[in-house]
Amino acid sequence: MRRRALLPRLGFWCFTALIVVFALFPFAYAVFSSFLTGAALYDVRDTSMASLSAANYRALFDSGQYFGASILNSLMVASAVVLLSLCMGVTAAYALARIAFRGRGLLLMAILGVSMFPQVAVLAGMYELMHGLGLYNKSLGLVLPYLLFTLPFTVWVLTTFMRDLPRELEEAAVMDGCTPWRILTAVFLPLLWPVLVSVALLAFVAAWNEFLFALTFVNKDTGRTVPVAISLIGGGASSRELPWGKLMAASVLVTVPLVAMVLVFQKKIVSGLTAGAVKG
Repeated sequence: MRRRALLPRLGFWCFTALIVVFALFPFAYAVFSSFLTGAALYDVRDTSMASLSAANYRALFDSGQYFGASILNSLMVASAVVLLSLCMGVTAAYALARIAFRGRGLLLMAILGVSMFPQVAVLAGMYELMHGLGLYNKSLGLVLPYLLFTLPFTVWVLTTFMRDLPRELEEAAVMDGCTPWRILTAVFLPLLWPVLVSVALLAFVAAWNEFLFALTFVNKDTGRTVPVAISLIGGGASSRELPWGKLMAASVLVTVPLVAMVLVFQKKIVSGLTAGAVKG
């Protein structure tokens, strides 16, 4: 009987290990390749510890390179997107979840519908808007188009969570003379931290990795974000001539901060995304 019970468990762990290896192998290969140079990139059989080098990482920040500036640009843009998404999302979610008004469901569906449009479909209109507002070729101007896909998600998640908060908390605050703003900031916000961390991290990742808008709306080397800077490494060289070691080093530098953030906030992320899924 024990052997029969052990076999399904062993199969489950083998299947899990296979998924983990399949998911982590590309990143592990990128990390390993980022320390190789020359012919070692194409033939790793004779690779030794002595052949590993940090030359690819140093080359990214050599004089004349703008990779460091692109990291700062992405950090500023993603941070601004997260801040605006949370500020507008929290207030909008409070109105949509706690205040009854005509057309509330239709408004929620409209917010969701905005996020369903592919980026290419709104690219021409957003290009004209960026020009009209004087935001074209400015890094922080990317915050506006990025809100198209971060704000709807933020509003929907926060609305779902806030709708499940006990009504008694709000009624007690009203009896104490609290205004709606006071209720939101002093009563609801402390309860929203898990979901706020979740949506903030997901919005940050979406803004950090965005490519099409960044490529279209910023043409200055000093103003580009990280995904565009990585795509331009090597220029128009053929696949054999591309500096793969340098590309791998850039990919690792961009990915490691996101992995670290997920590992640090993983408990908050899980509790935030599962909050409200089960009602007691």
